[in-house]
Amino acid sequence: MSDNELGTFLRNWREAVTPAEAGLPAGPRRRTPGLRRAELATLAGISVEYLTRLEQGRDRNPSAQVLGALADALNLSLTDRMLLRRLTKEADGGDPLVCAAAPSLSHTARPTVRAVLDHLEPAPAIVVNWIGDILAHTAGYERLVGPIGLLDDERPNLLRYLFTDERARSAYRDWDRVADDLVARLRHGVPLRDPHLAELADELTVTAGADFADRFADLAAAPRRTGSQHIEHPEAGSLRLLHETLALPDEGQRVIVHLPADEATATALDRLNGRRPGALRAVAAG
Repeated sequence: MSDNELGTFLRNWREAVTPAEAGLPAGPRRRTPGLRRAELATLAGISVEYLTRLEQGRDRNPSAQVLGALADALNLSLTDRMLLRRLTKEADGGDPLVCAAAPSLSHTARPTVRAVLDHLEPAPAIVVNWIGDILAHTAGYERLVGPIGLLDDERPNLLRYLFTDERARSAYRDWDRVADDLVARLRHGVPLRDPHLAELADELTVTAGADFADRFADLAAAPRRTGSQHIEHPEAGSLRLLHETLALPDEGQRVIVHLPADEATATALDRLNGRRPGALRAVAAG
């Protein structure tokens, strides 16, 4: 096995991507059908010298931003982006962000918080930790987002789903605004030195590329406590929802409750939950 798997990966992909696939003219007198180093470096916004060092294994610790830019330039799939990120961590000797001194990140909700969710049924409601892991949810939430795949992972995460699952862009009609809000909350609601935030941000910078990285770098964007979403549900149709966020600061958690924004959505949610239409009432945004 090569001791420069990261460099080999980058070089193989550079040589496999044609100029046309990268949006470049083919040009005359090409020795290979792939990209020249200078072309890939320009597309990724890095120097040719730095790309050469990466490919030759003389630099094995590129930043997440560089990896994300290279992945975007090479048009890598999510699977290949994850492999690129893993190869980088292995080349660097592991992940320095995850260590015994890292603060504890909650992965469970307190029994009393779960009891609150029980009383909120059948409203779609969840408990999340500070990086967007879903810790608990109502049955109403599962009926809302289960069919669009948000709960498919063993440990579902709002941001990972939104940025890396292709179903999210079809499900959320207002994907850009939902993405803006989620990243703004992640960026401003957690200390920047938090290792779990850094780990997730690095992961999504690589796997989602500029879609995530540009939003995460925007210091001006501020999170909103209330917001709205427009979901295309495969069973209930077009749903317009408002959501209210309640903070649990001692646990570093939030309760997010979704409410129908119009009567059509209220009726659709009643039917989805097996209730007589009219049980839920639309809530006006204020």
